[in-house]
Amino acid sequence: MKRTNDGGARRIVVISTGGTIASRWQGTGYAADASGNDVLATAPLPEGVTVEVVDLFNVNSSRMTAAHQLALLRTVHETFADPGVDGIVITHGTDTLEETAFLLDLHHSDSRPVVLTGAQRPFGTGDGDGPGNLYDALQVASTVSDLGVLVVFDGRVHAARGTVKTQTLAADAFSDPSAERLGRVGFSRVDIERQPERPTPLPLPAAAYKAAPGNTGPGAFPLPRVSVVTHHSDGDPFLLNAAVAAGARGIVLVATGAGNATPEIAAAVADAVAQGVLVAVTTRVPAGPLAEIYTGGGAVDLVAAGALLTGTLRAAQARIAVLATLLAEGGSGDPARSTALLRRLLDGPVRAEPALATGGSRSASAVAARA
Repeated sequence: MKRTNDGGARRIVVISTGGTIASRWQGTGYAADASGNDVLATAPLPEGVTVEVVDLFNVNSSRMTAAHQLALLRTVHETFADPGVDGIVITHGTDTLEETAFLLDLHHSDSRPVVLTGAQRPFGTGDGDGPGNLYDALQVASTVSDLGVLVVFDGRVHAARGTVKTQTLAADAFSDPSAERLGRVGFSRVDIERQPERPTPLPLPAAAYKAAPGNTGPGAFPLPRVSVVTHHSDGDPFLLNAAVAAGARGIVLVATGAGNATPEIAAAVADAVAQGVLVAVTTRVPAGPLAEIYTGGGAVDLVAAGALLTGTLRAAQARIAVLATLLAEGGSGDPARSTALLRRLLDGPVRAEPALATGGSRSASAVAARA
């Protein structure tokens, strides 16, 4: 289906993946089943925009897999192979949107925008936020460039990196607890207030062409296992060791404070690293960077054991960084190369060039008054 407003000056492709924005009542609860065309029909189009819909899959985002995300990554790259496409909007469930957005951003080298949005209230409800979020996402996708992958929700524009779901049910679902929003959208304006920092983009991994949702047959591509283990009072190495025993090639340790655990966990990290497992350390604290301050199992010892600190990235996105590293390395088995690449993804952002905006009321301002 194609919808046009005012001659189709800007051509936007909407990729539908499911989520609350596409969820309808199933008798006992909501589940994604509305098509992308159904979702698009609920929203007005910004002036001068033509929209085409791709129904990629339709799942609740709690069921998202790396195979789904890689299929989406491949679809984004294939869509941008058409020079006539001006931008992409992805409708996605909110539960794992932060992971998908970050994976796409790590591999996004095109100046054209990819914008993820969704809803906190289901499809077809009288107070639904999906139509407004979709309209705003289309406005942003038809306006900006050179900003990487974005999350647009409740009138706010967020960079993919660092943005997480911070509200379970409220309409203003996303923020970066360690940084300001990227901008805002409303009244047919897009105002960009700061520039995102991003590492040099990765090439598309071979796995994006070999993995497919539900592919478990002889030709299936074995995606690397990356596990998340959380430390807490009374925490011990049991689950970390179990992850290694289960074949994890990467582990994200969710530590306390600025990146602290116990001497026993630090020893388990050293053992895992010695076996070629990538270990990244984040924190269960919502905001702020990690820091090598404490010994006795703290970040000082975890880094000495071979783990990498994730800066302000929290668990879900830290896991994506580890996964992207393993996919980029393609099973090379070179721990030094993998560690160097992961360090670059975690610690090596470069400031983007100034954002561009086109025409009329679709304006972007590098410095704008914050709402």
